[in-house]
Amino acid sequence: MNEPEVSRAVQAEEEQMPVMLKAIALLVWVLAGIVAFLPFAVNTSPLDTLLLRVPGNQGNWWHALIGAPFFLAFPMIWLRLRSFFSNQLSTPRGRHILWIAVTFCICGTILVEVPFLLHRAGTSEVQRLMVIGTGLGTIIVSATLLYRLRHKISPIRTCLVGLNTAYLANAALCLIVYASAPGSSRSKLGWMITMGTVWPMALELVWIFAQAVQTKTTRAVLL
Repeated sequence: MNEPEVSRAVQAEEEQMPVMLKAIALLVWVLAGIVAFLPFAVNTSPLDTLLLRVPGNQGNWWHALIGAPFFLAFPMIWLRLRSFFSNQLSTPRGRHILWIAVTFCICGTILVEVPFLLHRAGTSEVQRLMVIGTGLGTIIVSATLLYRLRHKISPIRTCLVGLNTAYLANAALCLIVYASAPGSSRSKLGWMITMGTVWPMALELVWIFAQAVQTKTTRAVLL
């Protein structure tokens, strides 16, 4: 089985995903989209950070870069909806635009990690290591696997990997940093919903890479 045939087989699998799984994936990302407008910590939502409306006049580029990846939920919702109504889940132009957004958000997350790398974030050592491990760790591991398995993953699944990775790396950072932020449960509603949605996103990443490894193994046996 040559690489074009592998790619077509993977694409067919994506299009034939059970409706129930598509619905669950859509629900998870709709919830993630809602989080962009909900208070995440100290009555501040990701939208507020983009508009530099942070309590104490602390709105700056650092907060804006943290808020931006939450809006990756909307292109993911678009992809999930297309899976119900279209055989062509994406176009080359659409994937190009998605990768621009993913690259911007990943670079933003890396910049946000700099204060933690330099011991200037004001967090405990345990928090610092957790932020670096989950944030940069997610990006490094996902990028490495994507590069090694790039010929075994269809273009649309590659986009899913990029979107999941960029969202999860930033969300993990936020969940750790703002876990102990002051405020009522209502002021951290976005935090609580995000805590529930990151797990299925992470499982999807694992599933995509596992499928790619299985395809690679099957191809080796056939050869």
